[in-house]
Amino acid sequence: MSLLKEIVERGLTRFDTSFPSWEEATRASCQPLIKAGYITKDYEDAIIGCVKRYGPYIVLAPNIAMPHAMVGAKGVHKTAIGFMKVEEPVHFKEGDSDKDAMLFFVLAAKDSDEHMANMSRLAMMLTNPDVVRDLLDAKSDGELLRIDEKYPDN
Repeated sequence: MSLLKEIVERGLTRFDTSFPSWEEATRASCQPLIKAGYITKDYEDAIIGCVKRYGPYIVLAPNIAMPHAMVGAKGVHKTAIGFMKVEEPVHFKEGDSDKDAMLFFVLAAKDSDEHMANMSRLAMMLTNPDVVRDLLDAKSDGELLRIDEKYPDN
């Protein structure tokens, strides 16, 4: 199953307007996975702690964040990827727009093999600038499914 379709069918999406801080945005991006039982608040806290300790390593490229904690972090029950789109950029580092994000892909993995498989699936999809552009315009699960149909190889 394609990644976007899997995310939508598992109910792991969220669409919001803005957040006052990167911490609140990151916590919000984890909520669909917590609600569905993939992760616990412990994992959400581990992500926040890692970003505070190591800096905004979760911002992979301008507009794209991949919240995740160290492999083996407490609070992961099942492997999954969640998606959140925010209308206004979230600032992870003041004055550095390259560290702003509007697309959040939360990674939760039971082990390092599953973590690498998740990262590979995401990388394949996000290296297509047309997919990223369409994701930045998406406002609903239906639009995510249309993106999935438009780019079947991603």
